[in-house]
Parts: sequence; C-alpha cells; structure tokens
Amino acid sequence: MHLMSASQRRSKTSPRHHPEHGARKPARRRLVKLGAREVVTEGAIATPLFHDLFHHFMTVSWPRLFATLAAFFISFDLLFGFLYHLVPGCIANLNPPGFAGDFFFSVETLATVGYGDMHPQTAYGHTVAMMEIFVGLMSLALITGLMFARFSRPRARFLFTRNAVVRPIAGKPTLLFRAANERQNVVQDASARLRMLRDEVTEEGFRMRRISDLALVRSQHPMFVLGWTIMHVLDEESPLNAETAETLRDSKATFVLSLSGTDENTGQVLMARAEYGSEDICWNATFHDFLEEGPDGKLHLDFSKFHDVEPLADSDTDPPQL
Repeated sequence: MHLMSASQRRSKTSPRHHPEHGARKPARRRLVKLGAREVVTEGAIATPLFHDLFHHFMTVSWPRLFATLAAFFISFDLLFGFLYHLVPGCIANLNPPGFAGDFFFSVETLATVGYGDMHPQTAYGHTVAMMEIFVGLMSLALITGLMFARFSRPRARFLFTRNAVVRPIAGKPTLLFRAANERQNVVQDASARLRMLRDEVTEEGFRMRRISDLALVRSQHPMFVLGWTIMHVLDEESPLNAETAETLRDSKATFVLSLSGTDENTGQVLMARAEYGSEDICWNATFHDFLEEGPDGKLHLDFSKFHDVEPLADSDTDPPQL
C-alpha cells in the first residue's frame, strides 16, 4: 500500500493560493507625513470605505461631513420617491401631482415629520412608507451618535513655538521648547515627553530608525494655564551629547514633543504634540520674552511674540522666560 506523506496529503486537501485563483484587490498608495519627512506607502490592500466608516466620519472635515449626509438624505428621498411613483394612487392627496409630490412625501416620511395632508392609502404605500420610516429612524440614530462623538471629543488648544532653541542654562547647553495654553484655563497635572527619532547604523551595518527618550528638567506641571518652557540638558547622559546641527541633519533627526493633561472644567484628558526637524532648531538663540509687566503693574502676555527667536550674545546667560 502506498503511503502518502503529510505534505502530499496537505497538497491534495488544501489548494495552494496563487494570484490567478482570485482577483487581488487594488493596492493602496498613500502619502504619510512623519514630521518633515514624507513616506509613500505602497502594496497595502485597499480597505473599502464602508468597512471603516466611523473613522472616516470622525476625521473628515465638517463641510465634507455635512455634504455626505445631505447626499445620503437626498439619495434615499429619491429612491423611495421613485418607489411611490411606480404605483400611482398609493398616496392620498398627492400635491403637487406626479413625481414631485412623491418626492416631497418621501422627504416628510424619511424625516418622520408626517404633516398629515398626504398619507399612504394602499397596502403598497404603507409597506414602502414602513421601510422608509425604519431607514429614517436608523439614520437619525446614527447621525445623532456621530454628532455627539465629534462634539464631545476633547480638543487641546496647546500652542507650540515653530522653532526650538539651544542655549546655555547654568553653564550647560540646553534644548528648549515653549508651549502655551490658548484657552488659558487650568489644565491639571500636565505632563510632557520628548523623544528623538534618527537614523543610526549599528556595528553590524544594520540601518535602523532609533527612538530615544530625552529626559526633561521638569516633565510635570501642576497647573498649565499660560506658558511652559520645556528643557532638556545636553549633558553626558543625553543622547544629544556632542551633537551639532550638522550631525543632526545628517541623521535626519526629528523631535516629537507630547503634552497631556486633564481639563479642570470638563474632566477630559487633553493631548497634543508638535514635531520638529533638525532644521527647526536654532543654535545659540533664545526665545523672546512674551510676558511683560505693564505700566499698571499687571503682567501682559503678548502672543504675537510667542514664536519670536533672537540670537544669543556670548555674554547672555539670562534664565529662560516663563
């Protein structure tokens, strides 16, 4: 008796999947931005839009969202209006006559308004109206949930300077970022994290995109209301020790600054981030002071100076503002 091996039995029971056995879905090509870098992704199987509608409606712009909902509404009105028009006389007191009356009755039914002048008067009319009312109720529930999800989503209004600076603090070179709270309300227990992404080559010649955590002088803020200067010291323990603008540019370094905290008014967790390339770092520079004391003795915060960076004199050792 001839005995088949396990691989032969698998080959007889389970067909191999070759590309010609089924049509492949078209591959998706997208442009993804990682800070200042642009990456083109290819070869991923395209996902149908209807498989990820919630994410699409949560990320699409408000004009496109309302335009899409209006298009769905008009399309269903036209569809059911055509079904009413297929059987003349199924709607009583049709006004205006013809398809226009069927369309307007479809609008009233889908919106569950029901003025009462026009109403179904045959079994066919009642059946189509019942289906349309079901579609209208489901659509209303979905739209209500979508609108609530979009309006209730927490949005942080944290402002980040367009540039970072490197200047000496207490005799040590320090990388500085500046952030502000545009709402100027209390954000409790705010926390900051700074990471660096850059290209490195290991001893074996393996190229990789390494992520390094950069320690901050102060990573917590009890009450983030106005501004916050976030500092990383370039000492012996820093991955940026002995780095220069040229070496950071050659390694395509990118810095990601993340802020999070709890909104005191709503209790929601707010999150925001900013990304800086090596070209966004100003060496031997400092932020212009945007907090000044006026003639009335009150402090004035001038956001028009928030992004201003000025060169640092060799003898300038003033501490950072705010």
